[in-house]
Amino acid sequence: MSLIKLNIKGISYSQTQSGAYALVLSETKGERTLPIIIGAFEAQSIAIALEKEIRPPRPLTHDLFKTFSDRFSIKVIQVIIHKLVDGVFYSSLICERDGLEEIIDARTSDAIALAVRFEAPIFTYENILDKAGVSLKMDEELIIEEDLDSDEIEFSLEEDDDDIEISLSELHAQLNEAVANENYELAAQIRDEISKHS
Repeated sequence: MSLIKLNIKGISYSQTQSGAYALVLSETKGERTLPIIIGAFEAQSIAIALEKEIRPPRPLTHDLFKTFSDRFSIKVIQVIIHKLVDGVFYSSLICERDGLEEIIDARTSDAIALAVRFEAPIFTYENILDKAGVSLKMDEELIIEEDLDSDEIEFSLEEDDDDIEISLSELHAQLNEAVANENYELAAQIRDEISKHS
């Protein structure tokens, strides 16, 4: 059975499960997407790995795994989502060390968090996409949505260029403070606002 390569399309807050997120993967050559429900910690870990501007002051668990693997010359070369049972996806990390390949069982959310850090490709099988895939038009785009319940903030920038300069510098300071406090949801909101006015 041939493997189908997947890309990370986005992460959105799950409307069906409280406190959960939907990680959406899309096939590289095609219109199908594969939504996977993941926990808040895993969603945060994947989002941080995707966003190069946000650097946590202390390593997250997946960062620690990456550092450990690098130290001992272990490389994750690919992730395969190989099984779907009762709505639960099963994945494997294909690892390599000294030319020897090992297969390690992993939760799909952890496997993808590591794939992003190792820049390893993500694959699945046709039968899994047939079972759980959703077809979307190519012009539809998913965006990473943040849970804004407790940390919702509003930004206002004046039209005057000088005011924008001051506001942008304040936003950069707020971004650094949010990262230092490990408030990554707030940091993502500030980062998005900075990118609008950069």
